[in-house]
This record gives sequence, C-alpha cells and structure tokens, in this order.
Amino acid sequence: MITHRLRRAPRILVRLLLVALVAAGLQLVASSTASADPAASTWLKLRMCESSNRYATNTGNGYYGAYQFDLPTWRSVGGQGRPDLASPAEQDYRALYLYRMRGWQPWECAGMLGLRNDADARSKRVPTYAESAYIGGGGRPAPAPAPAGKPAWPGVVYAYGDCAPALKTFQLRMNAFGYGFTGTGCYLDKTRQAVLDLQRANGINDSGRLGPKTWNAAWNGRPPR
Repeated sequence: MITHRLRRAPRILVRLLLVALVAAGLQLVASSTASADPAASTWLKLRMCESSNRYATNTGNGYYGAYQFDLPTWRSVGGQGRPDLASPAEQDYRALYLYRMRGWQPWECAGMLGLRNDADARSKRVPTYAESAYIGGGGRPAPAPAPAGKPAWPGVVYAYGDCAPALKTFQLRMNAFGYGFTGTGCYLDKTRQAVLDLQRANGINDSGRLGPKTWNAAWNGRPPR
C-alpha cells in the first residue's frame, strides 16, 4: 500500500501543478483585460470640445489648459503650478490620473459628447507616464482660422458628435451670420442648428449633416434667416 501511494503521489502533484498554472493564466488574462483606458481619438474629442486642443489656453475663467482643469482638481491629482503652463505630456498624464479617479464626471464636454466610462474609470489605479503617453496630445497647434474665400470641402460628411479642425473652420465662418461660436471644432447642438438653418435657407435637404452642398452654402449660398 505504501508503494502504491508513492506511485500516485507524482500524478497528484502534476495535477495540482496544472491547476495552479491554469489559475495563474486566468488571473493574468483577467488583469490584462481589466485595463481599458479611453482611446487617443476619444481624448482628442474631449480636448477639442474643452479647449480647441490648446494646451496653453487661459481665458481667465479659472479653467486652464487642454483639459480645462481648475486648480483644486489639478492639485487633487498631484499637479503642480498651473495646468496651462505644464507640458502637454504632463497635462495628458494628469487627465488620465483624474479619469482613473473619477471617470468622465469632471468634464462637462464628456457628457455633451456622450462619452462612457470603461474598465479603468474610477479604478483608483495611479497611472505611470508610460501609460499616459499613448494619449499623444503633444501640443499640436490649434487649427488655423478660416482663410479668405471658400476653403475646399474637407471630403468628410460631419454629423453630431464629430470633432475636427474643419468643423472649427465652418463654425468661424458661421459667426459672419451672428452665431457666436467660440470654435470648439466639435459638432454639438449649436453647430447642428446652424447647419439646419443653412440647409433650409438654401433648399438643401435638412439632414443636419454637414456635407459638400452645405459646406459650399456657408460661403456661396444664402445666409440663414
């Protein structure tokens, strides 16, 4: 009997080892899939809405930089000095830090854009700078204002929720008709209304989508009523 038990012992150990390896593998998969920070394109949409992607913006309203931090919020995630004076990489890092602490809740634009929290929202995991590097703001310059004359249609049909430099060009053009855009470059309610007004004034199907006919009408058509 003793010999029989000794022969069975290696088999039991092998089974236990396999179970442990499988469990460890599952744990590794779970930990790797738990991380799901927002895509770089999502951060760009947020920045375009908050600040027209301007990392150095300071309009005097108490909110600073690309992500429009106020000072208490900036300091709550370890920021030093003033956000608009920090490097783009630092602002990206603090934005990801805030997202992991509180999700999209601190940003009004996130609600306007319909952004949803994912697995890392409110995870309380402090990020590293390497983890935030993918955001890639890099302090890209803000889009240039609309040039004189009609700029070429950008080749994209824009709809609600889109953000792009060309949308800022359109918004600034519509200011000639009294709309008062600040030029966020994001297609939200005010932009949709301007598009619809322009389409109706020029006999264009009022789809609310900014296509080539509507783009052309902003420069060469009848002004909205």
